[in-house]
Parts: sequence; C-alpha cells; structure tokens
Amino acid sequence: MPASTEENFRDHISTADKDGRRLWVFPTKPKGSYYRARTFLSWFLLAFMAGAPFVKINGEPLLLFDILNRKFVIFSLVFWPQDFHLFVLAVITSIVFIVLFTAVYGRLFCGWICPQTVFMEMVFRKIEYLIEGSAGAQRRLAAAPMTAAKFFKKGLKHSIFYILSFIITNIFLAYLIGVDKLKVLIKDNPANHKLGLFMAMLFSFIFYGVFAWFREQACTLVCPYGRLQSVLLDNNSLVISYDYKRGEPRSPIKKGESFEGRGDCIDCHQCVKVCPTGIDIRNGTQLECVNCTACIDACNAIMKRQNLPPGLIRFASGNNIEKGVKFKISPRIIFYSMILSALIILLSVFMLNRSQVEATILRTPGSLYEETAEGIIKNLYTIIIVNKSNADGQIELKLKTPQGQIVVIGGEITLKKHELTEAVFFVEIDKKQIFSSNAMIVIEIYFGDELVDETTTNFMGP
Repeated sequence: MPASTEENFRDHISTADKDGRRLWVFPTKPKGSYYRARTFLSWFLLAFMAGAPFVKINGEPLLLFDILNRKFVIFSLVFWPQDFHLFVLAVITSIVFIVLFTAVYGRLFCGWICPQTVFMEMVFRKIEYLIEGSAGAQRRLAAAPMTAAKFFKKGLKHSIFYILSFIITNIFLAYLIGVDKLKVLIKDNPANHKLGLFMAMLFSFIFYGVFAWFREQACTLVCPYGRLQSVLLDNNSLVISYDYKRGEPRSPIKKGESFEGRGDCIDCHQCVKVCPTGIDIRNGTQLECVNCTACIDACNAIMKRQNLPPGLIRFASGNNIEKGVKFKISPRIIFYSMILSALIILLSVFMLNRSQVEATILRTPGSLYEETAEGIIKNLYTIIIVNKSNADGQIELKLKTPQGQIVVIGGEITLKKHELTEAVFFVEIDKKQIFSSNAMIVIEIYFGDELVDETTTNFMGP
C-alpha cells in the first residue's frame, strides 16, 4: 500500500457520511469481458433458480425444502428427519468449503453467485438503467423536483420492482411447498388462503425493500461474510487488488504528456464510479468489496486508451503485488483441503450406505399391555416408515425374538415411493416367553422380500 494512502477509510463505510446519513450509490454501468462473463453466468443461475422446483425426476422436483412436512429433496434425492445426520454433515462440509474457497479466492462467491448480487446487479439494476438512464441521468433525476415525467419513471420502475419481488416470492414458495401445491393456491379463491396470501405479500414487500432501497447495505451491514474476511484471508489469497507499485504516484494526465516519473494510474476514478458499493479499491481490500470485477473492466478500458498494459487492477494476492511472487499453496490451504476431503469421503460413505427404507417403532404413548384369557400378552405400537426409494411396495413385520406374532391394524402396510407412512400394530407374545416386566424385543422390517431394517424396542408385561 502506498505510504500516502490514509487509513481512515476503514473507520466508516463508504455509503454513509460522517453524520451517519445514507449516501446513495449511482454506479456506472460496467462494460468489459468480466461483466459479460458475469452476465452469462447470471442467466444460467437465474434459469436454474426459477426452473429447479419445476423440473422433476422420478416424480420428485430437483429441489424442495418442505419444512412443514419435514421432507427435503436435493437433486431429486429425498431426505427425511431420519437423515438429519447427513444434513448436519453436509452443512459442515459446505462451511469448510466456503472457508477454503475464501482463503484461496477471496469473496468471489459474493460478486458472482450470491443471489443478492445476481438479482441486484443483473436484474433490478439493469431495469433501472433501462428506465432512468445512465448513472448521471439517475443522479440528476433523483435531485430534480417531482414532475410528471419523474413520477412516471419512478412509478414504472417501482411497479416493476414489486412485480418482480412478488414473482421471486412465489418461486421461493415453490421451493417450500412444491409446485403442485403452489398451482392449487394460485387457482383457488384467495379468500381461502388469507394467511398464505398475507405472508406472500409481506415477503414480496421485504424483497422489494431490499432491492429498491436497502441494496448494497445487505452486503455491507447485514451479511457476516464480509467481516469474516479478516480471519479467512491472508497475503496469499487471490482478491481484487490495485497494483500500487505500478500505479503510484497517481496523477491526471493530458493527451500527449509522458508517463515518465508518474504511475500508470491517471486518477480517473472510473474504478470508483462503477463500484456497486461505492468504495475505492485503490485503498486496498475492504469488507464492502464483493469481488464483482466491475473495477477491473473499467480500469482495463482506461489502460487500453492510454496504450498501457491491462491489469493495474486485477485478481492478485498481497504477496504478488508487494513481492512479485506467484500464488503458492500454503500450509493453511493444505490443512483446509485435508479436512474438506475427509468430510466429503465421510459424507459419500454415508450416502452410499443410506438405507432405502427406514423405520421407527415406538410403543403407543399412554397404552398399557393387555392379557388375553389364553395367556397372551399384547402391546400396541406405532411404526413410522420412510420410503427413500423409487418403488412402491408392501411392508411386512416379523418378530425375530422372542417367539410371537405381529398383527397390523388395518391389514397390510402399503408404502409408496418417496413418502412417509404411519401404521399401528399389536405384538402378541405368550406369557411364558416373557421374563421381565420391561423386556426387549427385536422386530424385522421387510420391504417385499428384502430385509431393510431391524429395530429393538421394549415390551411391557406382568
């Protein structure tokens, strides 16, 4: 970092003045290879997000997070509460991956993949450019008195913003309740779903507020990821960096003037003007930077006009800028990679050995044992069966130990694919086979002819 650079920029965020009032950001629309790449990636991400609940494989959506029914579908694999250990392991693996990814590539996820950034920069911001014009035109419109033209533009923009927010709400709702239930809600009389309609409108206003007003504050004030950078990044991490050794001393330059005795930075502030969070990347890595690469495109365009090589602002590590050394794998990266590899292997083993049918058997709460005139002791049980396979079938219960029989109330237990089924049954054991008032019995669960599970439970007797 150049010695002349003041460090007081770290004492406050770039979108607030010294009195704490909001400074509205009007970023210039980026242009360049990185922006085109982000645009193509955003099309794919938006298409995936909008289509994932509607794409079905083996009758199940690609993604579903039905919290109320405790059913989760990830890439058409069905998970139930019995798979909670897999969920915990997957979350831990994801966290370690984020730590490793950030240690190597910085906050690249935020600028390229995060839904907040994708929606804000690639959807809502583009609509704003289309309706209100360039950054300069937006700034003049905001400062102008209310006229019919301004009212029309603002009204049109905010109406589209809310409609898009309502559509986004319904897409997220499809992830939570499924497309089929969502279609029923849409076609049914709204008066029959007043609470659901109220919640949809509420979340639509929340999304609208985020994208129309809160904007970059979600990244700089709310999201903890930016603050985690201080412990996740080091001088070997690849982040968007300003090459101060090449750029300093910075100064404006007129056409025809020589760069002798000057740095390559002509202090044009284009990197600041395109920044969606309003920072000056030349001050160094900051928590507001989401690695969107808009400043790289802007700076490369200026370097091209000045017949200078690109890369004054680029992806580089602190060591690369300061010492000229290339990226190298540090012991910390090796350590994170080893942990991540172990977690992936463990998760894969658990997934491959996951039972296709899983059952939980419990004595019915509050029930006591019954004794028949023939000396048979009966206990009432409830079984909850989860079918994780792609096939329907019949469930048969057999008493392994001790000798006895199982009588299912209502006849056979039919198990449909990807569904949870409950049934009630009696376990009947001869009194002579019971040697304790709280004996343990073993029940085998067959799915068709295949033994899929075996469970132990208690049996009350005299």
